[in-house]
This record gives sequence, structure tokens and C-alpha cells, in this order.
Amino acid sequence: MRKLITEHPLISHKLTALRDERTDSPTFRRLADELVMLLAYEATRSIRVEAVTVQTPVAPAQGVRLAAPTPVVIPILRAGLGMLDGMTRLLPTAEVGFLGMVRDHDTLQPTTYADRIPGDLKGRQVFLLDPMLATGGTLIAAIDLMLERGANQITAICLLSAPEGIAAVEAALAGRDVDVTLVTAAVDEKLNEKGYIVPGLGDAGDRLFGVV
Repeated sequence: MRKLITEHPLISHKLTALRDERTDSPTFRRLADELVMLLAYEATRSIRVEAVTVQTPVAPAQGVRLAAPTPVVIPILRAGLGMLDGMTRLLPTAEVGFLGMVRDHDTLQPTTYADRIPGDLKGRQVFLLDPMLATGGTLIAAIDLMLERGANQITAICLLSAPEGIAAVEAALAGRDVDVTLVTAAVDEKLNEKGYIVPGLGDAGDRLFGVV
């Protein structure tokens, strides 16, 4: 698995504001949206394109356009929804699927409760959106599902990651011929006994949408 830990003053600035417990939900959503756009810019550097010629008002010009089949963006519900607008603003022609997963608070294991993903992802570039890579269980399960459906290039975009989660994903992918990239704004210190990233930013879903 390739890892891209972005280093940019704007990313650090917005991430610091996201961490602040005084940041309210509307501001948190706006900052997350802006941060995702910056991460998506880096995450799409290897997106597939094809050569094309267009006519400018002056002369023909050589350029590129996104190659078929179109990429698929899949937020992992519910917190991943807070990242969707920022991603699709940068990649408006992408198709969007939805994957609902929840982590058991005792076992920390994920279960799937919603699956709105194409049955055949062969040849598709898939972008998974999940704010927090903590234990790695959710992301591993999501990657496995994408691979089962034929995806051959997967990029996971996470606002924050923990060393334990990264190690777990790498272990799960070891020895497998898969193309997976992790793009994250930062790798934090550790997980606590409850499986939360430290120092982290709390529960991303609760901070994005409130507690219901």
C-alpha cells in the first residue's frame, strides 16, 4: 500500500481548526469540505486520462480528458458523507456509490448495513471516503468488498490516520497483488483503549452532524 501524507500549510491550518473542540458543527462541515478538496487534488494525481484535441478560438490544442470508465466515489456512511461534496466538486463526472458500515463499540469490528455500490467495478478507479482510519477494520472490509467486485485501483482518503490502523491495512494487503493508496492529512500518535485516535478530533460523525 502506498501512503501519501500531505504536507501543506493550508491543510495543517484547517486540520488544526477541525481538532479544536470549540469548533461547531457548521464550521466543522465547512472545514472538512475544504480539506477534502485539498486532499482530493493529491489523490487524483494518477487518475486515468486520454489524449484529446479541442479547437480554441485561435487554433487546435492538444489536451486530455478523463478516460472511461468513469471513476467511482464511495463515502463510507455516515461520516464519509461529510466528505462527498468536496470530492465531487473536484471530480463532478464521477459516479457515486454508498457503503454503510458501523463499528461495534465493544469488539471494534465493522458490519455492513447498506450497500449501494455497482456490482461490477472491473477497470474502475475507486475513491473511498472515510474521515478516520483508526483500527483499520472498516477500511479493510471496504477494500475487500471493492476487490471482490473487480476494482483494480483503490484510493482511500482519510482526514486522520492512526499508526495501528495503517499497520492493520498493510498486514491485510500483504502478499496480495492490489493497487491501494492511502491519502491522509496526518498520522497521529496512537489509539486509546476505546479505539479513538489520539489526539484525533473526536467522533467525526458526531462533530459533522450532531448526536442523534
